[in-house]
Amino acid sequence: MPTTNFYFNNFENSMEQRLIEDLIIESIKIYGMEIFYMPRTIVNEDLLFSEDTLSTFDDAYPIEMYIKSVDGFEGDGDFLSKFGLEIRDAVTLTVARRRFSEEIEDIETTKDIGRPAEGDLIYLPLNGKIFEVKFVEHESIFYQMGSLQVYDLRCELFEYSHEQLNTGIDVIDSIETAYSGDMNFYQLLLEDGGGLKFEDGSFIINDGYRIEDTDNQANNEYYTTQTQTLNFVDWSESNPFGEI
Repeated sequence: MPTTNFYFNNFENSMEQRLIEDLIIESIKIYGMEIFYMPRTIVNEDLLFSEDTLSTFDDAYPIEMYIKSVDGFEGDGDFLSKFGLEIRDAVTLTVARRRFSEEIEDIETTKDIGRPAEGDLIYLPLNGKIFEVKFVEHESIFYQMGSLQVYDLRCELFEYSHEQLNTGIDVIDSIETAYSGDMNFYQLLLEDGGGLKFEDGSFIINDGYRIEDTDNQANNEYYTTQTQTLNFVDWSESNPFGEI
């Protein structure tokens, strides 16, 4: 004879499961906040290292999430390292599975997996910064309620490295405009918006392009001048590692 409760059988009663799920969604809407979820678009994946340095983010979906890190940001915080000041804030966010599937279709998720994926981005209006999803925990509530209703997203502060942000949200897309060092932004364009190309297919870049205009810490022109003046390092493509 089964020992489970005949009146509250969470594991088999679909109506009970739906009620619990509705209560969780309502709680997140009450105590959570609306964020923008940005699935990553894979452009040129390295199958060996399972990474893509040319990722783009073309959509931003508003969805409510609960900030599980109620005591403040986690991680190493702000500290001075040998590379200067580093900010390694981390945060754990909870999103309802059903709400995620309602707002973002499976075909619009990273690699069509139908769930949040590592590498996706989250814009947090709380501090106006972008966080990267590092790990998705799908068993944060370990079947105590009969099924799994939420995802826990463990996120870290995103280090922008010239990714393309074309979400249509001005506050997000302005990050690319302000900090991207991609030379293709300075390519010569035709009347139809297409870029002029060399015979090898590469784009023709305007002579006015300077990496120093977008990166205050760049010293490319300084080192180029010094190497030409002192002639102590040969940076040519044929011999980038020495003078011989």
